[in-house]
Amino acid sequence: MNTQPAPITHYENFPVASLLCPPHLRAPIAAIYAFARTADDLADEGDASTAQRLADLAAYRADLHAIAAGTAPSARWASVFVPLAPVLRQTQLPVPLLDDLLSAFAQDVRKTAAAAGYADRAELLDYCRRSANPVGRLLLHLYGVNSPEALQESDAICTALQLINFWQDLSVDIPRGRFYLPDADCATHGVQRADLLPLHSTPNTTELIAASADWARATMLKGAKLVHRLPGRAGWELRLVVQGGLRILDKIDAPRGASLHTRPRIRAWDGPLMLARALRM
Repeated sequence: MNTQPAPITHYENFPVASLLCPPHLRAPIAAIYAFARTADDLADEGDASTAQRLADLAAYRADLHAIAAGTAPSARWASVFVPLAPVLRQTQLPVPLLDDLLSAFAQDVRKTAAAAGYADRAELLDYCRRSANPVGRLLLHLYGVNSPEALQESDAICTALQLINFWQDLSVDIPRGRFYLPDADCATHGVQRADLLPLHSTPNTTELIAASADWARATMLKGAKLVHRLPGRAGWELRLVVQGGLRILDKIDAPRGASLHTRPRIRAWDGPLMLARALRM
């Protein structure tokens, strides 16, 4: 049976299990990301019904609990759970953090089915607490870093990355019935959901997106000190993660509001600037 993590084939803005990652952690990190990305696919990819997606996520959760209890998972996702099982045993990964990820994916399914948004920033932050923050805490666990300050900074970085992904993907998510701009923020800027659907910028939507980008940037900067708490390669890896997120925000800001109709991406020529900024952190 294959004990290698499933390959990560999705486009990502941020480095995962790269050459800067300590070699002994590459397989555990790849196993965690394979778990998360496969669950994300169950929630998001293909044309399955809402009921089928939720049933698949429930079965996926059952396989997680099976390996956590030391029993065999089903054959359906063996490429995910067979490599993850020894990682759980050897590193004592906190299973509730993995459960939180699945909770967030299930919430996404329900929200999308109902074309429901988020009432305010507090509700969106609760989603980020389960959809993004567990990944950072799992990685800190692998690195043996568990101080309260490090955990808070990790949460800030992960929440910021999730927010950045939302603002980056507006042109993709809105047509699919996914609304992450909080209703309260929209109201503050005089924007109604119907104003977003044409995917054309207006002065109000431009200000809304700029304010959202400012929120994400401030959140990222709250956590940036974490780069100095992680040893060696891990700290350098995180510097590039932070700078990748900040570079996307640069692209969202210039031209302002363009992410409503164009998805900004990290390009090869952004690398030298990101590296220079990482060196100055």
